[in-house]
Amino acid sequence: MPSRIVVSRELAELLKLLAHPDRLRMIEELRHGEKDVTSIAAALDLPSTRISQHLAPLRAHRLVEDRREGRNHFYRLTQPAIAAWIVEALEFLDVRSRLDESAHIERVRELWTADTPASSR
Repeated sequence: MPSRIVVSRELAELLKLLAHPDRLRMIEELRHGEKDVTSIAAALDLPSTRISQHLAPLRAHRLVEDRREGRNHFYRLTQPAIAAWIVEALEFLDVRSRLDESAHIERVRELWTADTPASSR
């Protein structure tokens, strides 16, 4: 039983970390590989400072790692499969009842599973 408690707590912490729309979008943006803060900010139409604030806890929990190249920091997912896991979670959403059109969830699925980077808005 203690193992289940420990694992449940760890999973709850991971889910809390992911429980922000910007962080989910960032993870999906990084699924194509390494990017710097400016590129992530441009793709998500968010300020760079906000991106940096969200990257800090993702890095602290080892979901992303960074490397420096001069003054630039490049970030990548430590376990890229987490992006696929998030896409699979779309199955559990009851978005159709909260959105005017049911096409929204399908559009997000297309964006997040595309082979080439596209805007994730």
